[in-house]
Amino acid sequence: MNKTSRLALAALVSGVLAATVAGCGGGSKSSDSSGGNSANTTDTNVGKLADQQVVTMSVGAEPPSLDPGLATDTTSSNVILNIMDPLVKLGDDLKPKPSLAASWDVNGKVVTYHLRENAKWTNGDPVTANDFVYSWKRTLSPDLAADYAYQLNGIQGAAEYNGCDPKKADCDALAQKVGVKAVDDHTLQVTLTSEQPWFIAQSAHSAFLAVNKKAIDQYGAKWTEPQNIITNGPFKLAVWKHDAEIDLVKWDGWRNAKDVTVTGINGKIISDGTTAEQSYEAGDIDVDTTGIPPADIDRWKSKEDYQQYDGLGTYYYGFNTKNISDVNQRKAMSMAIDRQSIIDNVAKAGQTPAQSFTPKGMPGFDDIKTSYLPTSDEKLDDAKDLMNKVANPKKNVNLFINDSPGHKEIAVAVQSFWKQLGITTTIKQQEWAQFLEFLGPPPDKAVDVYRNGWTGDFVDDINFLELWTCKSGNNNSNYCDANYDKLVDEAKQTPDDDKRFGIYKELEDKLTGPNGAHPFAPIYWYTYVQLEKPWIAKTFNTNLLDQWDFTKLKVEEH
Repeated sequence: MNKTSRLALAALVSGVLAATVAGCGGGSKSSDSSGGNSANTTDTNVGKLADQQVVTMSVGAEPPSLDPGLATDTTSSNVILNIMDPLVKLGDDLKPKPSLAASWDVNGKVVTYHLRENAKWTNGDPVTANDFVYSWKRTLSPDLAADYAYQLNGIQGAAEYNGCDPKKADCDALAQKVGVKAVDDHTLQVTLTSEQPWFIAQSAHSAFLAVNKKAIDQYGAKWTEPQNIITNGPFKLAVWKHDAEIDLVKWDGWRNAKDVTVTGINGKIISDGTTAEQSYEAGDIDVDTTGIPPADIDRWKSKEDYQQYDGLGTYYYGFNTKNISDVNQRKAMSMAIDRQSIIDNVAKAGQTPAQSFTPKGMPGFDDIKTSYLPTSDEKLDDAKDLMNKVANPKKNVNLFINDSPGHKEIAVAVQSFWKQLGITTTIKQQEWAQFLEFLGPPPDKAVDVYRNGWTGDFVDDINFLELWTCKSGNNNSNYCDANYDKLVDEAKQTPDDDKRFGIYKELEDKLTGPNGAHPFAPIYWYTYVQLEKPWIAKTFNTNLLDQWDFTKLKVEEH
């Protein structure tokens, strides 16, 4: 998803994803010759279980929102997806599997979900198809102004309702035209704008979750507080001490509670990597997901605590195209970045330099990718030539980053690369929630460049390339090209994979090709590195989308 708060490291294993566009999941731990855990899949050969099935972990940031309609980041979604029950989950085979929906039918543009009759809310009410109708229309509502509303734009009438201006149109009438309806309590029918091979997998995303209308009506914006929230997933929100702690407890009333072993997840919100590392070494936490300080990665690699996971995502620096308006300067700044040097000297986890926004491992990658940008410093002279073409270069830039481990070190490296172009870079570091506010969209006027990351919501490149459309709630760059948007719309109307991949190639060229707009500088493709105690390492898993499924977690005796 989305914006990621932590530093994610290393490269993707491309063969894993090549066979499917249907979904993503599984979270294989990568093969790592440098040490640590090198299993290709999570080891489920669990030993004797501990009496206390409680896991304490660090969380790298305060979740900005636990409202599925408003959350846009992985920190929030990792909590939400464990306290809510999605229609489908993405399995180890990268395909959608039944969750709250027992099954589904696809007939051209019409998708029908058949909901389980034993699904219920924590207040005892049944979960019905009408809950999804309400929730999806709420997310699309112009009043909510949800950044992720565009996730639902593949549904007939969704974009029109979401874009409604109450002063100019009858928004209630447009809401009635959105192609989602409850046939009965347990049958949800969705009419799409076109055949979309990715839609079932996309509906595993947090934006497609049901929310409880009673809680929202009663508590408004405070409905997600522990004393107010009504959920329907395997865990309940027990404690949320903002910026300090977020704890979950197993909900025995969940439909599959008998299959959930762990009884509690205690989350300590620790944004500083050194503090989290010290807490891990002191035994205060079982899992450190905050991120290992780059200077310490080499020390941990040879230990069994070190875990490295494959990911589907891109770490990049975005440009505010209103502030850095000359494409030659944006090209030059991107071209001057020595990506391999960052990998070798800062991140130190064997990642792959990114030359395109489309990540390695995406179906169709070999046809879609671009290679205009360098992987190291071989085009520095070309970058200087591009800067010389800029009539009014912006020589003093503000680079905004968040305060998770590793981002500052990368920023300092990039600062030195840009100095070779005569650019002075001032690094502005912020905590996660404030950072997201500054990014917008639109970005704060003080933002010239910002660090960001995008991890896939599902395994089709539309999920990456759609981000750069004019009205995308995750396009923080002020980049807008009507022709680009038209190509995205054309791709959405193209169910044939090969033809769609050809359109994706055109879109990627418009972004990172020789004649591209370069609204961002891709730096590397993600994996995720964290520390895990041996007694939970076999079952704690981070999947390709940087998600945690606590229903699979078990604590061994230790």
